[in-house]
Amino acid sequence: MEQDAQLVQQCLQGDGSAWEELVRRHTRRIFNICYRFTGNRTESEDLSQDVFLRVYRTLASYRSAHGGFATWMTSVTRNLLIDHYRRTKRDRITDSLDDKMPVVENKESAGRRPDEQALLGELSSQVQSALTRLSPELREAVILRDLQQLEYGEIQRVLAVPEGTVKSRINRGRIELARVLQQMGVRPS
Repeated sequence: MEQDAQLVQQCLQGDGSAWEELVRRHTRRIFNICYRFTGNRTESEDLSQDVFLRVYRTLASYRSAHGGFATWMTSVTRNLLIDHYRRTKRDRITDSLDDKMPVVENKESAGRRPDEQALLGELSSQVQSALTRLSPELREAVILRDLQQLEYGEIQRVLAVPEGTVKSRINRGRIELARVLQQMGVRPS
């Protein structure tokens, strides 16, 4: 039995430290999914908290026989993001993309020079901006495959669509992302 499944069982038996461990193990990944989808740090923090609240309330519905806990949790995250997207659709229609340039989290690396770090930060910002311009279906497929590095079968379970549809969305999303980046003046190196 995987460690997450054991922690879930302990949570269901009232072990608060098991819940804390599940949250600790998955917080960064859930935040990253939310951030890549919204492009807004504060909104992503709020959505991450909402995900964990929903996970806690529905923990008893998790079945390890249907896949790993991380995959199930990604499905819960996706469903919450879809709900959020639908609720905020009217706001997005009136917002200009130029008014909402996302701030990308810079990750420090001891092996990079400051000029390399600046270039990577700029590229990350441009990719994040381009991601927000993709349709939700293409964006989530690209995020789950290329940024969260889920396998096709896991993405299929998360999105609840056939594997062929998953591959098609990833391919179309990558093409569209490249097109948007090219329009923004970002050239491949």
